[in-house]
Amino acid sequence: MLITSKDAGISGDEEVHYKQSEMVYQYFATQGEDKSSLSTPVTHLKYYGQAYDNLVTILIHWFSVEDIYTFRHFMSSVAGWLAIFITGLLAVSLGGYSAGVLGLVLFAVSPTFLGHAHNNLKDVPFALAYVATIFFMVRLFFFDKTSKTSLLLLVFSIALAIGIRPGGLLVVAYLWFFVTLETAYRNRSTHRVDWTALRKRFLLITGISVSGYLLGLILWPYALQNPVSNPWKSYQVMTHFPTTIRQIFEGNLIWSDLLPWYYLPKSMLITIPIIVWVGVVLFISFGWKLIKEMPVLYVFLVFALIFPPVFAIIKKSNLYGSWRHFLFIYPLLVVLAALGFNYVLLLFKSKVIKVAAVFIIILLAFHPFRFMVKNHPYYYLYYNQIAGGLKKAYGNYETDYYYHSVREATEWLVQHLEENNIKSAVIGSNFMISWHLRDHQEFKPVFFSWDKRSRADWDYAIVANSYILPYQLRNNIWPPQNAIHNISVEGVPVCTVLKRETKSDLEGINAFQAGENAAAIEKLSATAKADSTNETIYYFLGQAYAKSGKRAAADSAYKLSLKWHPQYEVSLFELGKSAEAKGDIEGAISYYDKLIEANPKFLRAYILRAKFFPDTDREKARKLLRYCLSINSRYVPAINALADTYRDTEPSVAEKYYNLAKSIK
Repeated sequence: MLITSKDAGISGDEEVHYKQSEMVYQYFATQGEDKSSLSTPVTHLKYYGQAYDNLVTILIHWFSVEDIYTFRHFMSSVAGWLAIFITGLLAVSLGGYSAGVLGLVLFAVSPTFLGHAHNNLKDVPFALAYVATIFFMVRLFFFDKTSKTSLLLLVFSIALAIGIRPGGLLVVAYLWFFVTLETAYRNRSTHRVDWTALRKRFLLITGISVSGYLLGLILWPYALQNPVSNPWKSYQVMTHFPTTIRQIFEGNLIWSDLLPWYYLPKSMLITIPIIVWVGVVLFISFGWKLIKEMPVLYVFLVFALIFPPVFAIIKKSNLYGSWRHFLFIYPLLVVLAALGFNYVLLLFKSKVIKVAAVFIIILLAFHPFRFMVKNHPYYYLYYNQIAGGLKKAYGNYETDYYYHSVREATEWLVQHLEENNIKSAVIGSNFMISWHLRDHQEFKPVFFSWDKRSRADWDYAIVANSYILPYQLRNNIWPPQNAIHNISVEGVPVCTVLKRETKSDLEGINAFQAGENAAAIEKLSATAKADSTNETIYYFLGQAYAKSGKRAAADSAYKLSLKWHPQYEVSLFELGKSAEAKGDIEGAISYYDKLIEANPKFLRAYILRAKFFPDTDREKARKLLRYCLSINSRYVPAINALADTYRDTEPSVAEKYYNLAKSIK
């Protein structure tokens, strides 16, 4: 794991978390005078303790580490390795060394976890803290293996959990829940309570809880401002994380806060290897005998596994990035799966059956193992046989959502430019590449989002397939015609390197923005012939035609953009307005409906669509507007539009809405 981490790319969150850790370092280095870590209106990272990130950055400063990201990835793998090791120890304590070894085997063919272990210093260390907390709770309070070392490690585990993520507060609740349940069960048959022993036990867990809580705040500046209220505020913010992004799920591009409730369980179902699910099924089928022997322990383990995702589903938490935020429950899933296989192997005495069982385990392990060997280091792109593998999942679910492939693409492009004796170039990307170009000052990095590629000035570009329309992925529209190299996994492109043959698209857009419509039309028309699948070009061409009074030509250009990008919001919007202006109400309704379907957060579309409901269908208009307000309750135009629907029939209700709109600043 430590060796393979050297090949990892920089993950999607790494730069912002590293920058936050640097601000935290400065907070402590200046004894609290530098408060930049407390002002994070965009990233919201002040609410994360990110203790492991901060610790790694402290080590970087102490030891003057130059290759920062390689060291970060090394330390991420250390956390992943420790999580696996402790999971193995937990399995040993429950089912013996055969269960422990089976646990290691299952982890060895777990592409998602191992992939994130390369470079995820948030979710993987939290998984370590979570399983370590549970292991030491079990060791201390169920098996009564009390020692100063175990007590200290439990305190440190709780501290690490709280220090990384506000949700780590849950492990303190687990401690009280587990110990109370175990104590009650242990004394169920007696009629007398040993109050002295009971007092000692609860004083012990009080000390563990308080010590772990306070220790967890040490590297968290925001929590230190108010150690009582701020961690709780952080927990509330993280339950409904304010940053939302669009994700490919079941073939559609959906906002993360609007994903269906089953997003998390289905993401786990189709990306966790079948071998693990088989082990879980075996545990459910035969594990009742184990549960009967140690009911409280297994109730606790199952609860610790199931409660977090169920809670997130009930709370309708904002989730994205597949199930990476729930990597912390995966070690427990592996433990139960290992126990399931172990029980079957111990149940049957026949050597033939045992050999057959081992053969089946090897057979089930082959699919994920082959994927990792063939597609190093892109382990986390794995999809199991339920999804039909990565090829079938492509365009239906997210693939390189964490931008790992950008590193390999950047290294290829640098070599390509050097081999072709190109001394300088502007390299655009939809992800940060400045670190990869740190030794090549002749190449200037520029960031752009994919939909704004024609508005940016670049010579070459590196684009990972995150935030690309599923329709374009499934129909081979992406990568575009000017791709000179692709990074592919299982035969599907996850990142592309582009060469810009002409900048007439940029020149045409600049001409349009300068009011030079004729020049814009000339430039953009020429570019459309060379880059016929670029929806942005057609949109600006339509804008230039519209400004020139050529409405029919403008509509034709917008429709061409929809040919390549059927959900292109700005073109749907313009075509809706155009149809409305021509009196084509049916056409306008069609475009506005498509716009709302393409992007439920395009709030203006609700206002435009609602006005076309006849008076007899006012309730439908109100329902649509209320849905708009469920997305943004402070959207004043929707409040006023809702008030308008009551103006003639219920003026008092209308007045309330008008007053509400006026009260919003």
